[in-house]
Amino acid sequence: MTRFGSLCLAGVFTVAMTNLADAACRQALALGLDVSGSVDLREYRLQLDGLISALNDPDVAEALLAVPHAPIALMVFEWSGREDQVVLVPWTMMTDRQALDDISKILAGTKRRVATPGTALGIAMETGARYLDQKRDCWKRTLDISGDGPSNLGPHPRDVKEAIGARGITINALVIGADSPAGGDQRQSEIAELSSYYRANVITGPDAFVQTALGFEDYAAAMTAKLKREIDGFEVSFAQ
Repeated sequence: MTRFGSLCLAGVFTVAMTNLADAACRQALALGLDVSGSVDLREYRLQLDGLISALNDPDVAEALLAVPHAPIALMVFEWSGREDQVVLVPWTMMTDRQALDDISKILAGTKRRVATPGTALGIAMETGARYLDQKRDCWKRTLDISGDGPSNLGPHPRDVKEAIGARGITINALVIGADSPAGGDQRQSEIAELSSYYRANVITGPDAFVQTALGFEDYAAAMTAKLKREIDGFEVSFAQ
């Protein structure tokens, strides 16, 4: 490579790193929780308490708060039928422990609301993408969507995921198996089928993946593993 070429490459790298350093956050993470009719009150509470537990896991908390001058922006919403998308936690910059404590208090105090029984997964994906479009200045944008069944209302997920991916948004999924399936313990086969559905129709973007929870009792552990995978490894160091 010529000296001129090396200087040009160095210049491009410097500009890129300057843009990263000037960004408002290093990652925008929107968490979508399934509260459709198949989720009863006990399962609803297990889901919220599981998320609180996952966010406060020592490794997850450390990753969330690792770079306070380029923090992660986090928000949480519920989804169900066509008109049942509700924000529980608005966009919050994870700059210190107080921000994490505030989110935990909001989730702990959240009560189950009346929602239609349908599962409008495609609409939930579009809703999460719209929230993430509010954070276009973040280096990475991720929709983390939980669900315990396939879509049965609104646009099919496969018809919306490519457009979302083209906007630079990654969608990862947490698939929740049935706690007590009818006809014996068929959880392994059922969750394998549901995971295949989400893999084919929902996830999109670089390194997108499906995490599984073998029932809502396993939600906390599954969400903890998922957050570690989504956040860990996204490290950028630059000169002070």
